[in-house]
Amino acid sequence: MFRPLFVFIGARYTRAKRRNHFVSFISLTSMIGLALGVIVMIVVLSVMNGFDHEMRTRVLGMVPHATIESSKPISDWQALAAKVKQNPAVVEVAPYTQMQGLLTNNGKVQKMLLNGVDPAEERKVSILDHFIKQGSLDDLKAGDFGIMLGDNAANKLGVQVGDKVTFVTPEVSITPAGMFPRMKRFTVTGIFHVGAGEIDGYLGLTNLDDLARLHRWQPDQVQGLRLKFADLFQAPRISWEIAQHLGDQDFYARDWTRTHGNLYQAIGMEKSMIGLLLLLIVAVAAFNIISTLVMVVNDKRGDIAILRTLGSTPGQIMRIFMVQGTVIGVVGTLIGAVLGMLAALNVSAAIALLEKVIGHKFLNPDVYFIDYLPSQLMANDVFMVCGAALVLSFLATLYPAWRAARTQPAEALRYE
Repeated sequence: MFRPLFVFIGARYTRAKRRNHFVSFISLTSMIGLALGVIVMIVVLSVMNGFDHEMRTRVLGMVPHATIESSKPISDWQALAAKVKQNPAVVEVAPYTQMQGLLTNNGKVQKMLLNGVDPAEERKVSILDHFIKQGSLDDLKAGDFGIMLGDNAANKLGVQVGDKVTFVTPEVSITPAGMFPRMKRFTVTGIFHVGAGEIDGYLGLTNLDDLARLHRWQPDQVQGLRLKFADLFQAPRISWEIAQHLGDQDFYARDWTRTHGNLYQAIGMEKSMIGLLLLLIVAVAAFNIISTLVMVVNDKRGDIAILRTLGSTPGQIMRIFMVQGTVIGVVGTLIGAVLGMLAALNVSAAIALLEKVIGHKFLNPDVYFIDYLPSQLMANDVFMVCGAALVLSFLATLYPAWRAARTQPAEALRYE
């Protein structure tokens, strides 16, 4: 098969054993360094994609995309929900009521955000059903004062399904004996595990009517409506527009960007900044190709002089060393891409195994919003990383190849 002369010689220089073993070693380390840079970039970007995905699906699948509330309890929430659903961007609507307080059991105390929900309606706006370990949403029946807890909260309180817990509200009751905090006994009917420490540790669910009684409202009164959008990024604008067109009562909207938007923006910014910093690692590896080719050019001065005397042009000499450097870049990038994809696909399982072996949790659910290391490999990231590595590798060949093309035959052969 026909191959141009510069391709043949450049490829031969790449795989041939050189007299200078140090040059050969530097060439190998350049290839390894480039491969390691590509591996690290692919793995880190995949982990950042994983955090982004978990933020969207798990955390934002549990917390409301937006809520419509009023300064007073809402009595006819069904009619209000019908008005809200007239907006085509709203997929589902469900009522809710919230109350903050403390859960206690046998001297153990845990802060808690108690959500009153309608089990049938909650399924339409929440992904909780997919993460229930014990029990069911249907067990939250009106009048039973049942409660469903995250596994982190259940473990801290030392309770299981069927146990009793006491909910202490931030209000007090005035009696002839003095002021006492209002308390209510709940029965644990279920335990869930979403994988988000903030939700598994501090969120509890009970029946909508039961929480209305605790608020001393009428059983059919609710705090607000939870909205689910087809595109969660439309939630801030559309929820505000909906609140403005709901009538005379003073309604207002809150959306996920006020509760978790800073976290989502931080993930996006960190991905961009970390990607830029890791690109510098690839640039350093590509810079090693320059030093490798410079030493190869010095080592091959005699060969270059012979090729020039046989009629090779400076352009052909330049292309020979560009081919050699490009081969180093292509091989290093391909090795890094293959190993990086394998690492990205298995990093979650590897970290989980390491945590199990050493008995230490790297992502503490009390600190981070998820308690495991997620990873999502995306083809766009792989192509971007490989493309950047190949471009930097090619640019690194230009100066050494230009220097080789300027070699004068008489000067190179003077001391041969």
